[in-house]
Amino acid sequence: MLALKLTSSRCQRESKMKLYTCSKCQNLLYFENTSCLRCGHVLGFDADTLELTTLAEDNTSGIFYDIRNKQKRYRFCSNQQYGTCNWLVPDNGRVPENDDEGLCRACILNRTIPPLTDENLSLWRKIEIAKHRLIYSLLRLNLPVHPKVDDDGPGLAFDFLTELSPAGKIMTGHDAGLITLNIAEADEAQRVRNKQDLGEKYRTLLGHFRHEIGHYYWDRRLRDSPDLKAFRRIFGDESQSYEDALKTYYDQGAPANWMDNYISPYASSHPWEDWAESWSHYLHMLDTVETAYYFGISVDPKKSADIHASIDRDPYFIKDFETVFNMWLPITFAVNSLNRSMGHPDFYPFVIAPPVIEKMTFIHNLRKTIK
Repeated sequence: MLALKLTSSRCQRESKMKLYTCSKCQNLLYFENTSCLRCGHVLGFDADTLELTTLAEDNTSGIFYDIRNKQKRYRFCSNQQYGTCNWLVPDNGRVPENDDEGLCRACILNRTIPPLTDENLSLWRKIEIAKHRLIYSLLRLNLPVHPKVDDDGPGLAFDFLTELSPAGKIMTGHDAGLITLNIAEADEAQRVRNKQDLGEKYRTLLGHFRHEIGHYYWDRRLRDSPDLKAFRRIFGDESQSYEDALKTYYDQGAPANWMDNYISPYASSHPWEDWAESWSHYLHMLDTVETAYYFGISVDPKKSADIHASIDRDPYFIKDFETVFNMWLPITFAVNSLNRSMGHPDFYPFVIAPPVIEKMTFIHNLRKTIK
């Protein structure tokens, strides 16, 4: 294992991001934990500090404080009552007048949730786990995450919808800051059927969110931007008819040589989808390398000097994308091999061609300028 040597105060604070520990007993924790299984303390995620905070309950009902600093007082997000959220809301000294007022930075983005039958509640919980991980990544990247106030205004919103009849099909997608997700995607059996029907190698809830949020940030950063010329050079001309391009894709499929230029077959359908797919895989890469970094993982095969990586830096702070990519490749080879040892499909079943690396490099450099 690689020993973590954190020298700056910034790194010492950031080291708590992906590898969480209980402040009371130093037990290792998962991002979604609501209590420490060793000491029993309540846990909640503070989106302002990006820390999973160890809490004690105040005498006042519903108020908790950080055991390291009693001045930091919180309520839980209103959605805690449904078992869908462990994020915190700073206590302002008064009881929220309604559920919306008591929502955290992730849940305030929800415009529509499904009717909470037992089955829907189970699906919604899975959706929120993926969505909260997405929002964590966006906050780490310092990207703007603001709720949409009205339908025509700026900002971000989510509709989680259920099909009420075969005729009322819900399509997952993005439109002017509104991300719609068919909650059936949270049903693993249905998602696998969709994956097979569409010939996809990879389909997850988190993957959906990362793809659709890519469309959102394209609108924010590239639409009518001076950087659109560079985008078109790398991804293609997005002004071509989107509807016609998708029809051609679904009628004819991806070109035979799609792997030479695209991260997935769907990316070949239109430059907007190429951007969103590349953005999604870029976030896959950052979060996986970040996790490997905080676990002190290194890859050093005994019989090869070609596949080697010491994951010695947090990828969120690496300026050069090539460095991130060179960490990522050995990780995927190692974990793919581990998956095969267990009889599972590859962890990451994709080949990244040089044009895709250029696209991800463009994203890596551009995302720092999104306001």
